[in-house]
Parts: sequence; structure tokens; C-alpha cells
Amino acid sequence: MTSPNGSIVRLDDLKVWFPIRSGIVLDRHVGDIKAVDGVTLEIQRGETLGLVGESGCGKSTVGRAILRLYKPTSGTIHFDGQDITRLTEGDLRALRRRMQMVFQDPYASLNPRHSVGRIVAEPMRTHGLAGRRAAHARVREILEIVGLPADAATRYPHEFSGGQRQRIGLARALSVNPDFIVADEPVSALDVSIQAQIINLLEELQADFDLTYLFIAHDLAVVRHISDRIAVMYLGTIVEVSPAAELYANPLHPYTISLLSAVPIPDPEVELKRKPVLLAGDLPSPANPPAACRFHTRCPYVQPTRCRDETPALRKLSTGHEVACHWAEEIKSGEVKPHDVTPVFDAGVEPPPPDLEELPPV
Repeated sequence: MTSPNGSIVRLDDLKVWFPIRSGIVLDRHVGDIKAVDGVTLEIQRGETLGLVGESGCGKSTVGRAILRLYKPTSGTIHFDGQDITRLTEGDLRALRRRMQMVFQDPYASLNPRHSVGRIVAEPMRTHGLAGRRAAHARVREILEIVGLPADAATRYPHEFSGGQRQRIGLARALSVNPDFIVADEPVSALDVSIQAQIINLLEELQADFDLTYLFIAHDLAVVRHISDRIAVMYLGTIVEVSPAAELYANPLHPYTISLLSAVPIPDPEVELKRKPVLLAGDLPSPANPPAACRFHTRCPYVQPTRCRDETPALRKLSTGHEVACHWAEEIKSGEVKPHDVTPVFDAGVEPPPPDLEELPPV
């Protein structure tokens, strides 16, 4: 979904590299962890952009770089039209009121020594938005907005469940009336039933407060529910961007196809008949990513030409749908098919029984 109001966040060739140092006093620079390596992306005002990928692909680093919690190595970050890549700490402090973050772990992101009221009021005091009495009233108001009783302000984080703690984290982010929130896997540490409550709350808050979200997750079912658009990330780069419904109906990058094929379908007959598109091996090291297409070492559609020699650019194939794959059209048409996939048994055919003579004694 493209907002008529334009983008609130724009990344241009963003790179965030972390140096690898060696020696007794770590004085030798021997390499870099290329956590984010050339990401170009826009987040439209009022939308939820889902950012998905395996652990270690750089999703959280992108979110933290946007908030300038990490310093970019190169590239630019524009927030509401302003280049914030090289702002001073003083300028960033004023800007951060408009950009907030909800962290993954609700048990680690709240100070156990502070009351809930102090946790939620602290951003307001930091930015000089309210005096003591006004902050107290605002805390009670926000706690009720996120579904917690007003008297929760006098209690401490250990007295709450994981879902309630995540509501406290949301209340803290909302306390300064932000425009943009980075939600870094905000439901991954919660039970499934609680996840649904938090997702519904995020959607309600977005509608009520005109918020824009970057929703980082690895659970594709959750991302599908909340996102307007989805960006798929692999080893520090964006490999596919699409409206959510289009991505799930028509994935074009082999990595996206594989990720979606691993999502269980709640229909046993359909689940039994389909064959997953499996990946080979493990995620390569971001310190030494593969040359050319970074996915070619694991890709079930890899071809002997181009994949190992030429880096695919992120290109537009249809309205709002971009993909970084040389063979996206051929994969879509069926001309290029997956290979080297671990065999699976045909639907309806029972696997052969084990050879009892080869089993170890009980």
C-alpha cells in the first residue's frame, strides 16, 4: 500500500559494517561483519512494512540504524525528508521523540528497579514534554489505552506476564506521541494467544494515533496479518519487496518461495500434498558473503550461468513488486524448476517401514 503522503523513512544504499579486530589489544582490523550491505528501502507514511528473514540476516540492524542506535558505515537515512545520517547527538535527541522502538524481549527491556509509572514517564521527562503532575496523569491515560489498569503504574515489571510487559513497552513508546515505531520481533517471546492480542493492539494504536511501523519478524504468518508491504532480507540485502497479499500469492525470489513453503497450512489434506522447497546448508558468514548472488550457495533454483558471476539488482517486475533474482520470470513461468531437493514421499503414499534388523536393541 503506497501512502499518498509519501515516505516517512528512506534508506539509500545503507551499509552497517562491524569491524573484526585481532591482536592482544585488538588493534588490528582484520575484516568486517557486513550486517547490512547496501539496503535501499522506503517506508510509506501510515503503513506497516514487514521486514522478514532468517536470524542473522540484518533485520534488527536495519531498525536500529534507522533510529541511529547504530552508526551507518555508508549510505543515507532520510526521516521525513531530512538526512539524519550524520546528525549530532543533540539534534538526534530532539528527533528521537518522533521515532521509538518496541524491543523483542519484554523481560529484558524494562528496568526491574523502576516502577511501571516511572518507566512510562521517563521518555516524557527526557524530552521535556510534561511536568511531574502532568506526566503522572498521562501515564495513567496511556496504560489504559494499551489495556492495563491505571494502578499498574505503582507496580514493578516482575509482577506482570510477558504480554502485559510488552504492553508496558508499547505504553513507553507511545508516551512521547511518536510518528514512527520500530517493532523488533515484539511478539516472538510470547505465547500464540498473547501474540494475537498484541498484534490487534498494534493495529488499533496505528489507526488511533496515525502511526507508521517497521515490523521486524521471522514468523511469516504474523507478518502477513499486520503488514501492508513486506520486504524479504537475506544476508544483509533486500531480495524482494511486495504488497503483502501479492507476496504470499506470487512469491518470485527463490528465498521467499522457500520461506513460504515452510509455513504450515492448517488443512491436513493440503499440507500432505504439497512439497517444500528446501534450502541447502546454513546461512553463510556475513564476514565473508558469497560473491555475485549471495543466495546461490543455497538456492534450489541456481543456474550454472549468471548466478555465480553477476550480482542481481533489485528490479521492478510489476506494480510495487521488486525482486533481486536473474531468473524471476522463468521461475514464475515454470521454465526454471527447483532441483537438488531432499526427496519427500508423494501425498497419500506411506513411507516404507524401517528395517527392524537394523534397529538397535531396546
